[in-house]
Amino acid sequence: MRILLFGITGYTGTHLAREALARGHEVLGVSRSLGDAAIPEGAVAVAGNIHDADTVAALADGVDAIVVAVQPIDSDGNRIVDAVPALLDAAEANGARLGVVGGASSLSREPGGPRLIDGDFPEEWKPAAQALIDVLVALRETDGTVDWFFLSPPEHYGSYLPGERRGSYRVGGDELVVGADGTSTIGGEDYAIAFLDELETPTHHATRFTVGY
Repeated sequence: MRILLFGITGYTGTHLAREALARGHEVLGVSRSLGDAAIPEGAVAVAGNIHDADTVAALADGVDAIVVAVQPIDSDGNRIVDAVPALLDAAEANGARLGVVGGASSLSREPGGPRLIDGDFPEEWKPAAQALIDVLVALRETDGTVDWFFLSPPEHYGSYLPGERRGSYRVGGDELVVGADGTSTIGGEDYAIAFLDELETPTHHATRFTVGY
């Protein structure tokens, strides 16, 4: 596949690029500022802004998948949900899948239970969490012309808990995937495996799902 990856310099974006390249896919990575960031060998990287509709359309020309792994609110205060219309237009124009690296805050601990964001959730995290929830809401309101998916990570995920590659994961829907030890986690490499598995063998269409150990 030819994959357009927004956010290639971030924690998840880097893992996604490496996994995609290891599987033989082409990766065109985009970041607002490349700076001195280490770009995975084999990827092509360009500076660009996901909030510029013309840039999105131009970069998406001829791709098979558009992957969004950017911060939910950038340093200028732009919210990722505002880029959704341009991303959908680009995906539809190219017949590409749209995959979004989501958040865990909209997941619940049990069926019908409150979302994580509605419980004991740090106030300082809420703006970014709500920004990703808004993306999920916007995608769910689409008319079905674009095959999108939104992959929520577990409750504990990120560069602070990188873990070691296991090559395995479990899949859930709107509830957290919790391991035998009672925690909801996954390493960056295994999250990338799950994401690429979905791109290569689509099983979740126009929906959100989650993964964990």
